[in-house]
Amino acid sequence: MSETYNVYCDESCHLENDNQKAMVLGAIWCRLDKRKEIAERLREIKVKHNLKPDFEIKWTKVSRSKLSFYLDVLDYFFDDDDLNFRGLIVPDKRVLNHSAFSQDHDDWYYKMYFTMLKTIFDPHSHYRVYIDIKDTLGHEKINNLHDVLCNNAFDYSRKMIERIQRVHSHESEQLQLADLLIGALAYLHRELGESDSKLALIQRIKERSGYSLDRSTLLRESKFNLLLWNGGGYK
Repeated sequence: MSETYNVYCDESCHLENDNQKAMVLGAIWCRLDKRKEIAERLREIKVKHNLKPDFEIKWTKVSRSKLSFYLDVLDYFFDDDDLNFRGLIVPDKRVLNHSAFSQDHDDWYYKMYFTMLKTIFDPHSHYRVYIDIKDTLGHEKINNLHDVLCNNAFDYSRKMIERIQRVHSHESEQLQLADLLIGALAYLHRELGESDSKLALIQRIKERSGYSLDRSTLLRESKFNLLLWNGGGYK
């Protein structure tokens, strides 16, 4: 019997002229029937640390006073077999040469979303994709992304990739978790280091994942999958 999965996507430093070196796209996914259980567990962790259940997990909110909370959130992610992550890292946007491939930055960004998501899908399962509404993918590009992903998977009737829609991050604990993980990757690859608390979280991710976070994992890595995009066919 086929399973249905929810996929929650977020991004960091994706704009062309934001003066940030690295860009990260990321996705958390879990089975649909585990969605509520995971959200409830994350809210329980918030309450355990004297935070309100609707406190929004965000990389920008990481601080020394909340370090133990965020460490617990990371440990929960790595301990729960129902949660998976894939991240796509562009180490240096400054090397991009869009004109050589007859594209603009938006077109390239769209291709990166496609590259990040396409390996998540299993043709024998069903997927519902949710993207943070703050992202630059508008309604028309959301529809185009759905078309491209379905066509790539020969899913012309959209039975596999059922929907792609935008949601607010405060409405989804899983989307907040994606924000935390991609925030850590972006912080590392932008070579920042002024926050000891953020560095401690990056170190915990390295320890729990078993990866250095500065190179791609094997494609079949299912728990914490990374792709360092080196330009491929789009550079």
